[in-house]
Amino acid sequence: MEAPNSEKSTEYPFHVIHKVPSGDGPYVQAKHAQLVKKEPEAAIIWFWKAINAGDRVDSALKDMAVVMKQIGRAEEAIEAIKSFRGRCSKQAQDSLDNVLIDLYKKCGKVEEQINMLKRKLRLIYQGEAFNGKLTKTARSHGKKFQVSVKQEISRLLGNLGWAYMQKPNYVAAEVVYKKAQMVDPDANKACNLGFCLIKQGRYDEAQYVLREVLEGRLPGSGDSKSIKRAQQLLMEMETENINEEIFEFNLDDEEFVKGLEKMMDDWAPSRSKRLPIFEQISSFRDQLAC
Repeated sequence: MEAPNSEKSTEYPFHVIHKVPSGDGPYVQAKHAQLVKKEPEAAIIWFWKAINAGDRVDSALKDMAVVMKQIGRAEEAIEAIKSFRGRCSKQAQDSLDNVLIDLYKKCGKVEEQINMLKRKLRLIYQGEAFNGKLTKTARSHGKKFQVSVKQEISRLLGNLGWAYMQKPNYVAAEVVYKKAQMVDPDANKACNLGFCLIKQGRYDEAQYVLREVLEGRLPGSGDSKSIKRAQQLLMEMETENINEEIFEFNLDDEEFVKGLEKMMDDWAPSRSKRLPIFEQISSFRDQLAC
């Protein structure tokens, strides 16, 4: 098939140069409009046609939602995923959830974001998201890479902590960030944890956490953004009179924190599905208690 704009290359085919799939179906036309012509509205129309025609529905729905978000139609993207995800394969559901979480964040739908993140954490713990394995294959910008269960849990907990900060519920965010740091510590989450402690007036604890970043005791401590943020938080804490803010858990928050504790202990419906990372965390907690 001749490329849509008749462009040819003596070295590589058109679709390879422009990183679009080969063929002439509606999904290919959508990707061509999105990536080559840079016409997002036209791309959305072609993505709709692809979904209705059953042409690479998994990719068409996800890609359409991403394009909609980019041009300020995130609310429509949310409704599209909810309406058409039933046409997608089981393998596509996890990536659609990730897109939904991003869309909820874009639209300021904090409660929806929190509920989705909780659901994904439970699925991982029950052995469903990773199929009981320690890694899974993910894709970003056309490249495949391996994600460990530790990395995914830490990422989700970090996002959940951030969502709680937007409510704002710094008590819940603190609990979640501490769990995330137990799984896979890093400087960025430490800064957020420090912020949550500052907002509760617990300055000594906040200072200790932020000093860990500045003294290079955490992965990512060398990142200039994390260092700058830790320094800024310490400066604000020392020079400004920050009012203490008290936040109460609502019933759902309390239940989820209990769920996180069970994730550290024996919450799985079947012990045979319990992932090793949770056994390691439980052991770590026992050591801290000694």
